[in-house]
Amino acid sequence: MGQVRFDLLPIHMRKTVCFAFAAVLLLLSACDRFADMLEMPNPTRETANAEAIGGACRQTGRSIEDCYALNPDAQKSDIFTGWKSMNEYMAEKNLKEVPSVVPREQALSPSNGLSQSAEAPAIQATAPE
Repeated sequence: MGQVRFDLLPIHMRKTVCFAFAAVLLLLSACDRFADMLEMPNPTRETANAEAIGGACRQTGRSIEDCYALNPDAQKSDIFTGWKSMNEYMAEKNLKEVPSVVPREQALSPSNGLSQSAEAPAIQATAPE
């Protein structure tokens, strides 16, 4: 098989090849932008978000069940992974929990747009006696 030498091509063909190559490079460099515009799901981003949610729940002292109930759309396994890694990190560094500013009752109230489904049962907060 012979190679095509670029310098031997006619000028109009060289311009066409260069333009096509530049267009392909431009399109490939913006693949993630097209996926965002088309609202295509990004499993990597969803996993990272769920792990961040789990880590935040652990840092604020929420139980894993509360975290599942507050975030019904996130994958439970990813939430648990984030919760577990934050738990290990906090134990290793001897960090204390940072209490949540939003009370549990307010976070679970229907006025915040969270619906309580069969998957996420209602969480009853009990006051210490």
